[in-house]
Amino acid sequence: MAGISLRHIYKTYPGNPPVTAVHDFNLEIEDKEFIILVGPSGCGKSTTLRMIAGLEEITQGELYIGDRLVNDVAPKDRDIAMVFQNYALYPHMSVYKNMAFGLQLRKTPKDVIDKKVREAAKILDIEHLLDRKPRALSGGQRQRVALGRAMVRDPAAFLLDEPLSNLDAKLRASMRAEISKLHKRLGTTFVYVTHDQTEAMTMGDRIVVMKDGFIQQVDTPQNLYDSPCNVFVAGFIGTPQMNFLTATVQKKENGQFVAVFGNSQFPILPDRAHPKAIAPYEGKEVLVGVRPEALREEPVFMDQPTTGVIEAEVELAELMGAETYLYLVCNGQNIIARVPARSTAKSGDSIKMAVDCTKIHFFDKETEKVIKD
Repeated sequence: MAGISLRHIYKTYPGNPPVTAVHDFNLEIEDKEFIILVGPSGCGKSTTLRMIAGLEEITQGELYIGDRLVNDVAPKDRDIAMVFQNYALYPHMSVYKNMAFGLQLRKTPKDVIDKKVREAAKILDIEHLLDRKPRALSGGQRQRVALGRAMVRDPAAFLLDEPLSNLDAKLRASMRAEISKLHKRLGTTFVYVTHDQTEAMTMGDRIVVMKDGFIQQVDTPQNLYDSPCNVFVAGFIGTPQMNFLTATVQKKENGQFVAVFGNSQFPILPDRAHPKAIAPYEGKEVLVGVRPEALREEPVFMDQPTTGVIEAEVELAELMGAETYLYLVCNGQNIIARVPARSTAKSGDSIKMAVDCTKIHFFDKETEKVIKD
């Protein structure tokens, strides 16, 4: 078992001009950790994973697996196993032979191969599929075979490149749970790439949020949700996406800072943005980040000292079963609120919403960085 260390990693593709896909990537992945690289398409997450695997050359920087520098080590000698998005199974081979193939190349004894394949098949509940060809399997079954083929090699680390993106929503949810259980059972380092923030939030010990080849923030799922470092992370993590309102900072006679949005005021609480941090923004515009669940329509929330009240028009009420999404327009800006299913708001209504100011975030409008301490 081993940790993985990426130190000042760059990946530049030649061209005129050259294109740098990954910039100064620094990350220490602990032994047995489940780490997730997440971000939109083209952010460099798969390129980073392929550099760890040895499928892409590192332009600059050092990559260690355990204590060994592996920049120039061939993929087959890195003691890692990769699970691809398209499964990459051999169509002419049975499930058994697909899983055994890597061990056969290593000239592993037949009885050891048989034991490892059958043990992995039992864990993944595919024992009854060992004689089938990949074309006779469902997407979820193929994914299990791809995982099994990686497992039998007993690698120091698993690398998974968007392994669930080809599955339907229901199967994705069940396979998320299966992979999480597999990680706990194997006690091995997992590096997992996805563009789906729900996968990232539910599976990872830590999440690396990437954009345009740069790391934006590395933290636990809860900390990313509660304390995003910039507008991009705040908007990327959470469903539905965080609302961003343009407001002006003002200071009241009692010294309290408030964010003025149209005819509404939000108290700026010290634990959300310290007075010393917000003071330079007096008279200036900032971005106020409000998660949909921080908007409440119940009357009991309207006159609390830690809330601000806005008036909005309902464009659409979308019943999701256990809750309702309200698509609102307030002061010319679009807002989404996540409210209980019992809400009676409907399209065309004018309603009041309380903003829970203990859960809002303030961002510099120019740098898009959080205003906090």
